[in-house]
Amino acid sequence: MRRASSTGQLAEYERRYTEIARQLPSIGLISSGSVTRRFTRCGTASCRCHADPPKLHGPYFQWTTKVQGKTVTRRLSPAEAALYEEWIANDRQLRGLVEQMREVAAKAAELKLREVASREVEG
Repeated sequence: MRRASSTGQLAEYERRYTEIARQLPSIGLISSGSVTRRFTRCGTASCRCHADPPKLHGPYFQWTTKVQGKTVTRRLSPAEAALYEEWIANDRQLRGLVEQMREVAAKAAELKLREVASREVEG
């Protein structure tokens, strides 16, 4: 009786795993890192950015990521920043899906290992 129950549960895990995996092709381009929006002050004392209240320069967009252990920062146009934000969101979605796949796979693996162990005991 237990084997039938675990077989049904295993089939459900495999169905769920396949369902998650089907979402992968629709993700689109990915990128790691983050996009920040910055406002700055310049070095000209009489500039509006030093007034009270200050009117800072910007916004300026920056993309920051790690490449081979080193931090890389690149200045972006607003259009480039929008693209990077989309790609970073896609990367987060991909990581979430992979994490879900790992969780389902771990549960399925546990059932399969129990099946193998019970067959060894019987055989």
